[in-house]
Parts: sequence; C-alpha cells; structure tokens
Amino acid sequence: MKKVLLSAALLLSSVAMFAQHEVGTLTIQPKAGLNIANVTKVDGKARVDFVGGAELEYQVDDIISLSGGLLYSRQGYKAKNIDAKWAPSYLNVPVLANVYPVEGLAVKLGVQPGFMIDKDKADEAKTFDLSIPVGLSYEYSNFVIDGRYNFGVTKVSKDISAKNSVFQITVGYKFEL
Repeated sequence: MKKVLLSAALLLSSVAMFAQHEVGTLTIQPKAGLNIANVTKVDGKARVDFVGGAELEYQVDDIISLSGGLLYSRQGYKAKNIDAKWAPSYLNVPVLANVYPVEGLAVKLGVQPGFMIDKDKADEAKTFDLSIPVGLSYEYSNFVIDGRYNFGVTKVSKDISAKNSVFQITVGYKFEL
C-alpha cells in the first residue's frame, strides 16, 4: 500500500497539468454507480452493489481542485463456500485533492471517513471506517465517469483484522454553482 500511495503522490506532483474549470469555480456533482466490494483476510468473494450521492468541487488553481462529498455505499463480501454475505451500508465522506494532467482527466487522492448506518446489535462490526481513495475521473461536457479504489485503513471488526476493500465506478453530471 505504501508503494501505491508513493506512486500516486509522485504522479500528482510530477506531470504537466491544466484545469478543467476556471479558478474559483464551485461545482456540485450528483453521481451513482457500482461498488465491487470485498473484505481483506476473509475467505470471501467480491459483491457488487450500489453507491450514490454527491460531491462538491472547488477549483483552487489551474491544476488543482479540492472536493468533498457524501456517498451512500453498500459494501461487504459474499462467503465463498456457503450462501451467506455481509452487506453493511455506509455513509462515506470522501475528501480529495484532484490534479488535472490533461483537460478533462483528474487524478484523485484523499481520505474517506465512513459511518456504518445499519449495524445489528449482535454484530461485532465497527461502525467507523477510514479508507484512502485513489482514482481517476474523466469529464466531457460536464458528464463525469469516476473510478477509484478505496484502501481500507481501519479494521471492520473488533475480532479480526480484516479491512474494507472497495473498487467504485460512478457516472455523474457537474453543475456550476
């Protein structure tokens, strides 16, 4: 994971870039898509489910913007050998730095606190999740396709050291405010 974060940081700092929107622009982007979610260190397979919400983005300068959002995210995993699954819902709050290497293309890196909203009283799962999202998005005529991988940092349970592992792809539309 350290290599991935270092590579993303180098990429963010070393490419020739220019912005998609004018400096000082604030946009909102409703979005919806799919999660391909799993949990590390568990004998499970990925499950596909819904993610949706909105993100605000502020263009800081010609090449960098900051964004923050609120996403409803279905995560978890399917057991491999039995017909069982763990399918929690989270409210995730991604806070990202976005760098534009070419017009329309953004490289993204940030932090994402998440809050489980459907915890069962008998469930030993933790209600707080922290992940590091790394991704790319491409914007054309205000339509945005975004792909990111969320590296889980915190354990999902008090009993095991498993962490969330989520690939997310969304489609959205940017409105200038």
